[in-house]
Amino acid sequence: MSEGPAEVARKILYIEDDEALRRLVSRDLARAGYAVTAVATCGEGLRLLGEERFDVVALDHFLAGETGLDLLPAIKALPEPPPVIYVTGTDDGRVAVAALKAGASDYVIKDVAGEFLALLRAAITQAIEQVEVRRQKEAAERAMVEARDRAETLLREVNHRVGNSLQLVSAFVHLQSSSLPDGPARDMMRETEARILAIAQIHRRLYTSHDVRSVDMDEYLTGLAEELESSLRTSDRPHRIALMVEPMKMATDRAVSLGVIVTELVTNAFKYAYPKGVEGEVRVKLARAGATLALSVEDDGVGMAEDAAPKGTGLGQKIVRTMAATIQSRMERDSAHRGTRIVLAFPA
Repeated sequence: MSEGPAEVARKILYIEDDEALRRLVSRDLARAGYAVTAVATCGEGLRLLGEERFDVVALDHFLAGETGLDLLPAIKALPEPPPVIYVTGTDDGRVAVAALKAGASDYVIKDVAGEFLALLRAAITQAIEQVEVRRQKEAAERAMVEARDRAETLLREVNHRVGNSLQLVSAFVHLQSSSLPDGPARDMMRETEARILAIAQIHRRLYTSHDVRSVDMDEYLTGLAEELESSLRTSDRPHRIALMVEPMKMATDRAVSLGVIVTELVTNAFKYAYPKGVEGEVRVKLARAGATLALSVEDDGVGMAEDAAPKGTGLGQKIVRTMAATIQSRMERDSAHRGTRIVLAFPA
């Protein structure tokens, strides 16, 4: 560890009521390259600290009518307090402990032979280096926070643009499906629209959220259910979606998978659960049970045999199985439920 200042002279405030010692210490520190201001009283020292910036304060213990311990609290109360090296002529350990507890960075015991001067220089050098390390760390932390904020702002903008683009694609698909007669082709277009909406909902939520790494699932699934009902509900399928979701946050990628799963299962229930023209309810539940989360989509419709082949193309079931694998789950049918109930359990 090298002693002395760097290119710019460091400013030292030395508070000592002994004039001869003030001169001795001032000369020694000046020879080491420091810019030294020496005063005799706590009042003078505190005044200078309010007017100028000092890199280190060397504070004597015994002063005229007071002690350095009286000044330490006022120094530590400054907006940017400099480190304080406490200088004492007594070897009473209680004084050193009291000074350190009051905020001193270090202490030096002076002697009549002046051998303490080297210790004082070393303590000043170490205090300056510690301040520099702390400032560099704080600057690095600020830079990290600023970089993170910029990245999150950029990500929100990306989510905004992606959400808008998906909304536009969804609108095009809706227009195309509206031009088709009722039948399989129109159903497929509506299912595609619902899948797009499930992902677009995530991006819209992320754009308006301060946290781009997680999603409020109750808010997300509420919005998704409203859009699904609006997209899928017809005179032949006048069904309603009932939502029961515990408040919880979920990582964005898992929320996307869950949204796609809900979309596929709700779409399937709208298509096949109830006879044509009969109004029914499709219930979506998401709850926590210890370290596990459970998603269920159920209806009170005509039900499905355990070994029944998938209706339609089977694409929906393939999508659900694929998405379930991404959240470490698998699709299970509750055979005891009247109607159809699909359950997926996965780690919280």
